Amino acid sequence: MIYLDYQATTPLAPEALAAMLPWLESQHANPHSPHTAGRAARAAVEVARAQVAALLPPGGTLAFTSGATEALNWAIKGTSGSIVTLATEHAAVLDTVAATGRPVTVLPVGPDGLVDLETARAAIVPGTGLVAAMLVNNEIGVLQPIAELAEIAHEAGALLLCDAVQGYGRVPIPPACDLVAISAHKIHGPKGIGALWVHDGVTLAPLLHGGGQEALGRSGTLSPALCAGFGAAARAAAMRRAEDAAHVARLFGLAAERLQLSPLPPASGRGNLGWTLNGAATHRYPGNLNLRREGLDVARLMSDLRDIAFSAGSACASGSGRPSHVLRALGLSDAQARSSIRIGFGRMTTEEELMTALDRLCAAADAQRVAA
Repeated sequence: MIYLDYQATTPLAPEALAAMLPWLESQHANPHSPHTAGRAARAAVEVARAQVAALLPPGGTLAFTSGATEALNWAIKGTSGSIVTLATEHAAVLDTVAATGRPVTVLPVGPDGLVDLETARAAIVPGTGLVAAMLVNNEIGVLQPIAELAEIAHEAGALLLCDAVQGYGRVPIPPACDLVAISAHKIHGPKGIGALWVHDGVTLAPLLHGGGQEALGRSGTLSPALCAGFGAAARAAAMRRAEDAAHVARLFGLAAERLQLSPLPPASGRGNLGWTLNGAATHRYPGNLNLRREGLDVARLMSDLRDIAFSAGSACASGSGRPSHVLRALGLSDAQARSSIRIGFGRMTTEEELMTALDRLCAAADAQRVAA
């Protein structure tokens, strides 16, 4: 199997597995218990907290959660006032803001997937309580101007919530953020754990009630194993940051060349092999290639290439049967959105794997065109 679905999840890092094993095999104490074993578990949690926080801005508190969805729900429901967000946000944001019953403004994006800052400035006015924006889009890899949005939010007296799930450990997180949601399994950590970082001075109403054991009053028993795995993955990401970035950038360059989009995709994003890059060509994380090809039957493509793991969009919405709301927000038609695929690669992807997969994807897409 060639795995090219890094936006959905990443392979578990050996360092994370090694950190988790003792807490799965022989050390089972509750980290909230006062006895010796419990204090040892608590110490492991605090080591992990420091490791995860090292990749976040200074001057805040990190609370572990069950994942980014909980963190985003907490940040949104724990604040007050009207909300401004973007049309390309993850469902964990869009569905949650819709459920609050508060006034919500959803800003459009351009064909490149980027929000217009003047449009944002006109919408973020005094009385706005929260601005929610994703750092790196999970479907198209576009980098939003988070620092500038935070500045606009603060001028209006609002907080800035950054969904940094796809960017954490890969791109710098602007220090102007007030709330940051992250997830372990996007950086080679375990599934089932995430975190919410809250800037000093920001207060949140609780999302969960029943003990308030964790930082910032989050209720629920923490898993030392998951915390340790998250911490080890974050430490590895910090140590390998330059190496990982160079590797991913090289793979992106090779992919762009193989698809005849080299040295960088032109403004149209169109390559000579018929592939079009969805989203901005430059303001993006290079480990995400969202491509479309006119008339492509993606379901057939996935059936023909069952030993290559790639996606037709967000894993969270893959069973909905609806075209991607992110691609529709770029102005694509339903047909264009349905003829798009997402290829995600990272630390453990080899050049040979990526080139082999791209050759087979092109050949299978060509075969569809011939058959038609």
